[in-house]
Amino acid sequence: MSVTEPFALAATSWDAREIDAMQAVIDSGMFTMGDKVKAFEAAFAAHFGMGYAIMTNSGSSANLVSTASLAFRKQGPALKPGDEVIVPAISWTTTYTPLQQYGLKTRFVDVELDTLNVDMAKLEDAITPNTKMLMAVSILGNPAALGQMRKLADDRGLIFMEDNCESLDADIGGKPTGTFGDISTASFFFSHHISTMEGGMIMTNDRELAHLCRALRAHGWTRDLPDDNELVTRGDDDLFEAYRFILPGYNVRPLEFSGAVGLVQLDKLPEMTAQRRRNWGLFTSLFGEDERFIIQREKEGRSSAFSFTLVLNPAMDLDRKGIFDALSANKIGFRIITGGCYPRHEVIEHFDYTCHDDLPNANLAHDRGFFVGNHPLDLTDQIHRLRDVLDRAAQ
Repeated sequence: MSVTEPFALAATSWDAREIDAMQAVIDSGMFTMGDKVKAFEAAFAAHFGMGYAIMTNSGSSANLVSTASLAFRKQGPALKPGDEVIVPAISWTTTYTPLQQYGLKTRFVDVELDTLNVDMAKLEDAITPNTKMLMAVSILGNPAALGQMRKLADDRGLIFMEDNCESLDADIGGKPTGTFGDISTASFFFSHHISTMEGGMIMTNDRELAHLCRALRAHGWTRDLPDDNELVTRGDDDLFEAYRFILPGYNVRPLEFSGAVGLVQLDKLPEMTAQRRRNWGLFTSLFGEDERFIIQREKEGRSSAFSFTLVLNPAMDLDRKGIFDALSANKIGFRIITGGCYPRHEVIEHFDYTCHDDLPNANLAHDRGFFVGNHPLDLTDQIHRLRDVLDRAAQ
């Protein structure tokens, strides 16, 4: 690859199959949520061995609806305003914003510098008598300590939610991320492991939560619920039942296009993840022993390799701006790691929050970290070019 050709943060994983799937939807004349979405939900749940999957228009909406379902549940522990949720200090903003919107308190815990996931040595100490939920995030494809968190939640009687939007198809001992929590979410944005233009998915084995999510996804009505459901008993007035509202819901339904494309992408996912992992293997072989950079390590399981992360070693006197200028000059796309250390953003003024400590690792990653995109394509030339550029710039 020439220096003039960009190494972009994201690249399409579509081919003629996705276009054909969209054309079939156009030919059908059914554009809003319909049979293709239902088929994708069923295939997704089966692929990951879960009881229920509910598609939304984005991973962010999946987080919102999941949080809402936990606030309205009656058959298990429910969230109420003022309850505390333990969260990692690094994640995307919509991990956190639904918690704020439902009146919950967030308690930030630092991350491990070599995994970028929550530091389990600090997590248990961070729990307080007000804690009601653990929020797990596997950062950029790298599995967090989900088994340990699941046990901790069970031992403490806590709700356990997984935001798996960055780590679809990662696994711990063969068990996929996104299958450890009481409820979990996935994202199908352009740069993610599956792309349906925009889209997201909720997974759970809890029938009540699944039915709550279906109602909340579409106006809070009962139309999308099976007759035998956990929320209501249907009456005889069909006119009323077609527009029966039981919850203060949203309209975050996906399009039929996204469901149709999702079916194609799900079929391609194993090979796409395999290619991402081959790229990850080359990246780690080139950077894993370089003391100038701290990269993500797989501690808990197999990463699905969303991207390539680098933190400039604070022990080295490296010119951050010079390195970033060199990447830009060579058309290598990069950005802050996920959303950086979230309490550093102005939005935090709207949160009721505490931090377990000063979050030193999250702040270091925020100030001296970045990531470069990985794609389900052979990136051998691009990764070697990244190495050459950083070798020259990081002196």
